[in-house]
Amino acid sequence: MSEEVHEKKVESLSDVTVMFAGDSGDGMQLTGSQFSSTTALVGNDLNTFPDYPAEIRAPAGTIYGVSGFQLHFSSKDIHTPGDSPDVLVAMNPAALKKNLPNLKKHAMIIVNIDAFTPKGLKLAKYESNPLEDGSLEGFDVFPVHITKMTENALKDTGLSPKDIVRSKNFFALGLMYWLFNRPLEPTMDWVKQKFAKHPELIDANIKALKAGYHFGDTAEFFTTRYKISPAKLAPGKYRSISGNQATAMGFVAASQLSGLQLYLGSYPITPASEILQYLSAYRNYGVITFQAEDEIAGVVSTIGASFAGKLAITSTSGPGLALKTEAVGLAVMTELPMVVINVQRGGPSTGLPTKTEQADLLQAMYGRNGEAPVVVLAASTPSDCFTMAIESSRIALQHMTPVILLTDGYIANGTEPWRIPEIDELKKIEVSYASDPENFQPYARDEKLVRPWAPAGTPGFEHRIGGLEKENITGDVSYDPQNHDDMCRIREEKINLIADEIPELEVMGDKDADILVVGWGGTYGSITDAVTGLREKGHKVAQVHFKYINPMPKNTEEVLKSYKHILIPEINHGQLATLIKSKYLIPVIQFNLVRGLPFKSSEIEEKVLEILGGKND
Repeated sequence: MSEEVHEKKVESLSDVTVMFAGDSGDGMQLTGSQFSSTTALVGNDLNTFPDYPAEIRAPAGTIYGVSGFQLHFSSKDIHTPGDSPDVLVAMNPAALKKNLPNLKKHAMIIVNIDAFTPKGLKLAKYESNPLEDGSLEGFDVFPVHITKMTENALKDTGLSPKDIVRSKNFFALGLMYWLFNRPLEPTMDWVKQKFAKHPELIDANIKALKAGYHFGDTAEFFTTRYKISPAKLAPGKYRSISGNQATAMGFVAASQLSGLQLYLGSYPITPASEILQYLSAYRNYGVITFQAEDEIAGVVSTIGASFAGKLAITSTSGPGLALKTEAVGLAVMTELPMVVINVQRGGPSTGLPTKTEQADLLQAMYGRNGEAPVVVLAASTPSDCFTMAIESSRIALQHMTPVILLTDGYIANGTEPWRIPEIDELKKIEVSYASDPENFQPYARDEKLVRPWAPAGTPGFEHRIGGLEKENITGDVSYDPQNHDDMCRIREEKINLIADEIPELEVMGDKDADILVVGWGGTYGSITDAVTGLREKGHKVAQVHFKYINPMPKNTEEVLKSYKHILIPEINHGQLATLIKSKYLIPVIQFNLVRGLPFKSSEIEEKVLEILGGKND
């Protein structure tokens, strides 16, 4: 900044958790995203958790209409968006009421006092003003006239009163930039690009941003600024990335690595819709996106694309996967490569469409009629979605099978720094085709039981395909009982053989621990931070995390039987626990919370200590 600033105390911190919260029209997701991007640029490690209202038009000013964005940033390696915020920016009474129970003791609360009107308090179901009745005692509360000061800063811009008020999130953002020593320039550059055709909005947003920054500098009650040093990340070029972005980019990379054109047939559904949106921007790379009229059309068009020789994928969430069930069974019968991305959300039915859950695991494993095995993989972090998108493509193409890739709302919408890989770090995906037209049999198999891929239209490789049972080798329709039994076993064994080429389970932590914490999917961050915290306090704890669920790694039984206690935290009622108990006959301890929220690492810590009979010092 070129402007002169007054000297104030600067305090160094190792990590901070901030929550931006307000009405769904207050721009909290944009505010949090800009703060995250700028924080990534200054070199902090970070992890975010956007929290959207479950209803598209939830009543303004109500608790159900609150939109939040939680950000944890640090000078060290972190894996979660933080258990409890150190700082809350509350744009209205409802935002304060919803988030107050989650705050740390003595947390800083910055409130937009202009929203604490009788009407605003009533909508939030406050019987008295919390800024006046002593209910915030113990917190560091800063009442700020965010709306009025935004109006004063923009009164000469010529914007309508409504547009002026909409800029108040930039005032709050500027204030937070001042508080945590973040530069304004990255957001100013973004504003100039975003509103290139609307110079009046560029002027207004930058003025509001600077007004908030300078208010922090001049307000007497802000006596301290905070400094968080850059994290020591591995060398390389980084960018902030969300799980849905990483998923889309991973499939584009897989397309390039395999030499195949990428096709996505999809129907919009929260929280998976962004994958369709992101991929549609890659048309210059030959990516074809088809927004179908429904879930069934999306998946059957994907099967058609696979039959035609494309890298074929479809995206959805739990309700959509239910509708795709019969078509996935068709892909199993025809043994065509296809990837189904399921971004899990709260269920059943419409459930909690903007909230996270892990309750589709058994649906992915068994949610089809007949014996219809598919490969099931799960990404563990936002950036891991990139890796697992490539891996799911590789397995589908090289083993001629449908693959279900599970992510969830938490990692799909959350962001973290991602080290952009070098091109030579990404392995080519070798794709094989039928090559002998004279002796071609559509269901002849290699040593991995993989049938040949003969894309439609390839001369000399015409063959029958469809949902009726196939005769082994020839692919003719067969009703022979023994053939059906044989084919069911072959399809299952083909999936089982994939275990020969996937990584073994890696145990992290103490090899001689009494307890092993087992996770899958988006619980990775919470489990990792919990295990790290416990080990720093002297407890012996280990963890493993499943990314390959069907088939499971070959050393799974050996690892699990090496520990006295096995704890499995899941955001469901015990679905991985059910699989492990039934497959390996090993007793496990379940820890299940289904609240539409990710686990807090402290919750897992407390559960481990309960099992060990220890105390959290």
